[in-house]
Amino acid sequence: MDASASAILLLFANLVVFISWATSSSIHENFLQCLSFNSNHTTPISNVLYTPKNLSYSAILESSIENLRFSSSATPKPLLIITPLHVSHIQATVVCSKKYGMHVRVRSGGHDYEGLSYVSEIPFIIIDLSVLRSINISIEDGTAWVEAGATVGEVYYRIAQKSRTYGFPAGSCPTVGVGGHFSGGGFGTLMRKYGLAADNIVDAYIVVSDGRVLNRESMGEDLFWAIRGGGGASFGVIFSWKIKLAPVPPIVTVFTISRTLEQGALKVFLKWQQVGSTLQEDIFIEAILGAVSGSQEGERTIQVSFKTLFLGNTSELLSLMKKSFPDLGLEAKDCLEMSWIESVLYYADLSGVPENVLLNRIPRFKNYFKAKSDYVQEPISETGLQGVWKMLYQEGAGIMILSPYGGRMDKISETEVPFPHRKGNLYKIQYLVSWDEEGDKVSKKYINWTRKLYAYMAPYVSKLPRAAYFNYRDLDLGMNKLRGNTSYAQASIWGIKYFGFNFDRLVYVKTKVDPSNFFRNEQSIPALSPWWKN
Repeated sequence: MDASASAILLLFANLVVFISWATSSSIHENFLQCLSFNSNHTTPISNVLYTPKNLSYSAILESSIENLRFSSSATPKPLLIITPLHVSHIQATVVCSKKYGMHVRVRSGGHDYEGLSYVSEIPFIIIDLSVLRSINISIEDGTAWVEAGATVGEVYYRIAQKSRTYGFPAGSCPTVGVGGHFSGGGFGTLMRKYGLAADNIVDAYIVVSDGRVLNRESMGEDLFWAIRGGGGASFGVIFSWKIKLAPVPPIVTVFTISRTLEQGALKVFLKWQQVGSTLQEDIFIEAILGAVSGSQEGERTIQVSFKTLFLGNTSELLSLMKKSFPDLGLEAKDCLEMSWIESVLYYADLSGVPENVLLNRIPRFKNYFKAKSDYVQEPISETGLQGVWKMLYQEGAGIMILSPYGGRMDKISETEVPFPHRKGNLYKIQYLVSWDEEGDKVSKKYINWTRKLYAYMAPYVSKLPRAAYFNYRDLDLGMNKLRGNTSYAQASIWGIKYFGFNFDRLVYVKTKVDPSNFFRNEQSIPALSPWWKN
């Protein structure tokens, strides 16, 4: 028996679960043959297929689930997980799934806020990219090729191994996978200096719905534009990114200063709203709002924490703050000087831990959570903030994380990439609540809090549209139909909030590269049906 026949038999033995979706054994066998014949035979695809009957299936599925809301026994599970070792495994999965009617989800790090990379209400399979995680850095030309299964922590660590004076403007959570992060925008502490991760992508490799592998030259500028902030999962399977590294000084400075209402937090926050987005681009001061225990037993108060990265030394920082933000009262004793890679650990609450902790893909803890987002274009009044405090005092309340814009973000056109939230935005808000208890009743309590706060904030945030950040996925904004085509009108309800006027161009690109809408989820870009195109 030749190797090809052996591989097919092994696939057949492992995939008996597929009988549930294919009543015809001939169709079933054809699917397995399709996978085998369309992949690289030197690394058989049978080695990377996992069904519910496989002992490793549950461990692989659970390994990248970050939100426990999507990890219950009632959560729909994939018929099959494929962990490709080679691009031909991706090509085979796409080609054969399209031919035999299988729905596909693509997972990089599993941080999708609504679980869309690993959950579907219709029968599906997962392409899990976690094994494709090589990182090849060229300090000479200031670039790196990063496979989509790598995490941002791995990227930062590998860059630091080569040079302590380069970084990359991506997120502060080290276990986030680059696949979804880069394709949805990707912001972090270097945003005001260098823009988003998506602003610093110079090439990519993608498998599209007909199985072809395309790079920037062969995909064309329309598709290359779309995948840098428009969500790659709408257009294909992006398996490698070429990024432009960002110079950083040998010494940076960080600090966190917290103030309660009794310590003047309101006055300081009002000033932060005015200056946070206007300070020089070397500084990033994030504000975190939440309720904490007060000075008296049983008392609660509001605390605002200002967490900061400055690309320079303490002396330079103190001079800047004295001139532009003296209200915060920053002193030398509040400041810590370190390398940029050490500041990554600081922002991830890993200070003092060896740098190789960034290679750990598994978060230190997992919980249930829900998030929403907003953009603020005018300072919130003191009256408006009093209502925010009341919401934060409620039982089951979460926190608000406010990230300042300005700097480089003001200088990049809102149409440069699909991410449109540029000049005119003071800061972005993430409303975030997390909990540890199981059960629908408990979940509803916490989720309802985010919705009530979101409703309260309507007068104080962007309008027409009320904008949102795509990487803070929020199905409350609207959903597509998974069966059949979603209309432009239906998808635009949520699409314009994420992408503004760029949504129309994304729909045009989607219709051109994936007219059958093979790559789809509850918030994927829709393809126009033929009668729309006429």
